[in-house]
Amino acid sequence: MGVSSTLRKGILINFVSRYCNIFVQLIINSILARLLLPSEFGVVAIISVFTSFFAILGDMGIGPAIIQNKSLKDKEISDIFIFSIFASIIIAILFYFFSYFVSDFYGNKIYIKLGSMLSIAVLFNIANIVPNALLYKKKNFKIVGIINVSANIIVGCITITLAIKGWSYYALIFDSVLKSITIFLFSTLSSKVKIYRSFNITSIKKVKSYSTYQFLFNFINYFTRNLDNILVGKYLGVNTLAYYDKAYKLMLYPVQNLTYVITPVLHPILSDYQEDKKVIYNSYLKIVKLLSLLGVFASVFCFFSSKEIIFIMYGGQWTDSIIIFQILSLSMIFQMVLSSIGSIFQATGYVKKLFSTGIISSIFTITGILTGIITKNIVYLAIGISVAFICNFIQCFYVLLTDVFLGSFVAFLVNLKSTLIIFVLMAVGYSLFLAVSIENIYISVIVKLIIGFLTYSTGLLVTKEYKLFLGLFKRSNV
Repeated sequence: MGVSSTLRKGILINFVSRYCNIFVQLIINSILARLLLPSEFGVVAIISVFTSFFAILGDMGIGPAIIQNKSLKDKEISDIFIFSIFASIIIAILFYFFSYFVSDFYGNKIYIKLGSMLSIAVLFNIANIVPNALLYKKKNFKIVGIINVSANIIVGCITITLAIKGWSYYALIFDSVLKSITIFLFSTLSSKVKIYRSFNITSIKKVKSYSTYQFLFNFINYFTRNLDNILVGKYLGVNTLAYYDKAYKLMLYPVQNLTYVITPVLHPILSDYQEDKKVIYNSYLKIVKLLSLLGVFASVFCFFSSKEIIFIMYGGQWTDSIIIFQILSLSMIFQMVLSSIGSIFQATGYVKKLFSTGIISSIFTITGILTGIITKNIVYLAIGISVAFICNFIQCFYVLLTDVFLGSFVAFLVNLKSTLIIFVLMAVGYSLFLAVSIENIYISVIVKLIIGFLTYSTGLLVTKEYKLFLGLFKRSNV
């Protein structure tokens, strides 16, 4: 089976599992948004930033390194797994003590109690790194999808029940803890990771070089990606953070759930061709065009339908999130394409370049965040973040095209001209519709969806990019 056929199969499997997961998460989050207050979500949003950060500390770039290294034996994987278990215990303990600092920083003792509970989630998230990496290395995308959907359904029902019974933000905390345990158990059983009694540290050294730069990138990327939540919660308050966080996470739904249908399969599959960069580039160019075409629809539709989307998803109490969501939606198309680039740096073995672009990206992102914090204006923060994403898109792809593939960045942009044409067509269509006022938000969003679909389809026909979508369902052996 050729690379295109393998990618197509992986993408379609991931598409089904991912969108089953989206459906479940949307229902659960919509219910919880009506059961809990914005301030309760704000409290959890603050501590959640640090749980994920500590999980990255425990990851140490091991997951991608396992996928990339094709020569690892069962005994070496066992050594790495045992090492990750010990690391998960140590980092979970560190997180517990770190919660005291969080409590002092935000002046709220509740973070100590929440931190002690979430340390369990940190432990199991880190422990799951090796089993999860093995499933991806074996290209068991279907199993990964089933595990995630099952965990979301089971734990989501429990979380809603707790929220109904008045558990406040503890319901959200238990959601994280129970989900981490469930996914770890299912992944460990499914991956069939073998554990040997003896332990040899040299196995860790075998993936050290690759994993080190991967870890450094993850560290910087996550810190800058979540610095906004940390600073908004500290200087603008938990209520403002709740509105911003809801808008940001809602913006990430199409970004993550359209992009992550594709990106999880890129590294496991394209790493098989790490010695043939031409094969990787040709395959990736098709992926970029596909992501940009998906992104332009999501970006324009969300921008012009921000009010309806916020009210339908979260209710009238989240009005302040509308303008934030509208601004952030303009960056969706850039984020969707950009989020795939890490897999290509990984598959080609250029994780050092990934790290260097991450440093530059952090400078742009931090500048955008500080713009909003200094002015104490959440709208300026959203604008700053959106501009930063665009700048990051330019510099990251410039490095990838010129340093890794030794190609032309301008030629790469020319390949995306169809996306610009479709963007203009959709924007014009929606602008003409603005003269019509529809009071019912459900009817309004349906009408806007139809307008978006018609103008988008017209754009695909004019540019002939519909052939790219049809190609997903054709068999080939490129």
